[in-house]
Amino acid sequence: MARMKSSMTMFMMMIMVASMQMHGSMAQTRHVVGDTLGWTIPTGDAYTTWASQQTFNVGDTLFFNFTTGIHNVAEVSQAAYDPCTTANPISITTTGPATITLTTGGAHYYICTVGTHCQIGQKLAINVSATPAAPTTPPPATPTPPPVPTPVSPPTTTPSPAPVPSTTTTPPPTTTPSPSPVGANPPSPTTSGPSPSDRTTPSPPGDTTPPPPSPSTAARSFTVVVPATFLAVALAFFY
Repeated sequence: MARMKSSMTMFMMMIMVASMQMHGSMAQTRHVVGDTLGWTIPTGDAYTTWASQQTFNVGDTLFFNFTTGIHNVAEVSQAAYDPCTTANPISITTTGPATITLTTGGAHYYICTVGTHCQIGQKLAINVSATPAAPTTPPPATPTPPPVPTPVSPPTTTPSPAPVPSTTTTPPPTTTPSPSPVGANPPSPTTSGPSPSDRTTPSPPGDTTPPPPSPSTAARSFTVVVPATFLAVALAFFY
């Protein structure tokens, strides 16, 4: 149990040290006022030009490099800054060099209250950002999702249709009888045996009377007799 408490204590100490190191990594900027010129009577608008090239944030420090008894640094309001009014400053430091921490955002005004140094140009106006500067860390790269493979469909094979047996029957060849020649007389049917007109009825036995001539025989006889008679009459008429 004691070992666990000791481990927890060590862990908390490590977190505190890491937090202090992180706070130190977000180190505030130390601005040397005027750079190599220091805090003195300038030529022209040297401090205005220097301030325009800086970025001030809450927590930064201003380092005024001057000799004690020759210069001082006083923070004043905007109303006192323009006419270089030295009465009732917000704060004043007479021992040099002096370091002032920027604890609030907004406009800050500093002047030297010795003699007419402010009127000559030993004055500084800056604008402080209310948000402390944070280290710029590039945003993490967004991983690009891998491309989704497109599913490949297998080729579709269409089965060949089964052969359908043919139900069409070929009609047998039609034989057309050749037409008879024009003018040809159809053959007469041949009859075997005597015609009904030539048939004679047999007489019963014992009858001696000759049968009467058949109508066809009488007609043939008449046909033969009539032309002969007509021929005789014609010869008699001429002679």
